[in-house]
Amino acid sequence: MPKKYIRNAGKQWSPAEETRLKELARGNTPTRVIGLKLGRPVAGVRAKASDKGISLKPTNQRPYGKK
Repeated sequence: MPKKYIRNAGKQWSPAEETRLKELARGNTPTRVIGLKLGRPVAGVRAKASDKGISLKPTNQRPYGKK
């Protein structure tokens, strides 16, 4: 059974999805979670981030989900 988060694998990225990717990456969200939220495979998220020059490396912030 295919995984739910690859429902958009191979489809074009919309400008709204690219903006959401930037926001999530800026918010220190793990790559796997970004993939789940956008319905994209992790490899696709990494490829698009690389293509757009978006860093997915954690910043010196509190870990995702911690206050």
